[in-house]
Amino acid sequence: MQTEMLELSRYRAEKAHECLTDSQAAFGEGRLATSINRSYYAMFHMTRALLALDGFDSKKHSTIIGYFNQHYVATGKIAIIFNKSLTSAFQVRNESDYNDFYIVSRDEAKKQLDNAAEFTEFMTRYIKELVARY
Repeated sequence: MQTEMLELSRYRAEKAHECLTDSQAAFGEGRLATSINRSYYAMFHMTRALLALDGFDSKKHSTIIGYFNQHYVATGKIAIIFNKSLTSAFQVRNESDYNDFYIVSRDEAKKQLDNAAEFTEFMTRYIKELVARY
């Protein structure tokens, strides 16, 4: 595996962990829309950390999610629950960020935060195991 790919993956993973920390802080402060946004970006950046190892990237979120689904979930490498969490977070984040009248509930923000924490933890382990094989 190329050094540049590993470094990019590590950088994106660090960014994901920072987003998760930001989401936790925002949730604790009652900034629920910000928490939802940061939860999604934690998952998004962890996904991009994995895809960096494939040498794949895109500016479109839907393309990143689609590639992840096609190459990791559909092939059975990663459980479908993680694609569902990522897809749900993408949809909720879009609603929260772009719909002027979308009201974020505390329960929804907590669900997204919990999903982001689980996703980030799983992907961190998965990437470490993948890198160790090379």
